[in-house]
Amino acid sequence: MLVLLFYLKQINREIKMMLVQRTLTNHIKASGIGVHSGRKITMNLLPAEEDQGVIFKRIDLEPAVEIKAVVENVGPTSFATTLIDGNVEIATVEHMMSAFAGLGIDNVTVEINDCEVPIMDGSASPFVFLIQSAGIKEQSKPKKFIKIKKEISITTDNGAYAKLSPYDGFKVTHSLVYDDESRKSLSKTTTVDFNSTTYLKEISRSRTYGFMNELEALKKNSLALGASQKNAIAIKDNKILNEDGLRSQDELVKHKILDVIGDLYLLQYNLIGEFEGYKSGHTQNNLLLRKLIEVPDSWELISSEVDNPIIDYIEPIIDPSLG
Repeated sequence: MLVLLFYLKQINREIKMMLVQRTLTNHIKASGIGVHSGRKITMNLLPAEEDQGVIFKRIDLEPAVEIKAVVENVGPTSFATTLIDGNVEIATVEHMMSAFAGLGIDNVTVEINDCEVPIMDGSASPFVFLIQSAGIKEQSKPKKFIKIKKEISITTDNGAYAKLSPYDGFKVTHSLVYDDESRKSLSKTTTVDFNSTTYLKEISRSRTYGFMNELEALKKNSLALGASQKNAIAIKDNKILNEDGLRSQDELVKHKILDVIGDLYLLQYNLIGEFEGYKSGHTQNNLLLRKLIEVPDSWELISSEVDNPIIDYIEPIIDPSLG
């Protein structure tokens, strides 16, 4: 009897250790402004079945068009990460994808009535709030991860590079570098090791930013029509114009890390490995992921059921109505 009790306790411990897939407990609706279109956009976040992944659905089209959030469906990356299906686009997905990655959400459908995800306050924090408000529901199937086995990197003509390396956990280093004198003081390198800190604490509230001397040119090209100090950090030369300043000393470079996390989640699974970027952005991130896929011996797909990865997520939020 004592042996049986010990055995049962061991089974329970192993079950608790296994990370399972996550979705939302409830449907939730929100709206906001498109940073490029300037239009009011409404979106619905819906629970989804196991193994679905993240799907964006354009419900303003007839018939509605679904686009899965995976590397192969990424189109333009100049000012944001854009998913495409033929002529249909859903832009600026990176902040929402970052929130999904940071909270370990595997399966969700995002219905949206326009061609871009609303910018909200320019960070991932509003999306984190929406997910937590909807509730996080643990499913039954084990969570899967992409584990980096060999170093892989890309370099672009402007000297920017991005690299993935083996690491027992998840770590991101980014070097934000400006060569011109007026912006040089904004350059910064930061490393965040998620083995010792959390996405919510370090990354989620870091906002996007833009330079005032580039704003008019963007607007002439029908970009940044919805940009304001309510949803971005405004910079003139090296001066922050927002009345409340920065949320942290390294908010700019940590927003780049926020973007990295969102872009990496287009692998469909959380990453076990180390990312390093220098002057890099969405373009380099996507090129790196495409190269990774092309070199299958540089990574492996593992399951939390067997491999017990060293990754932690916040506890699921239980809907009180479920008892």
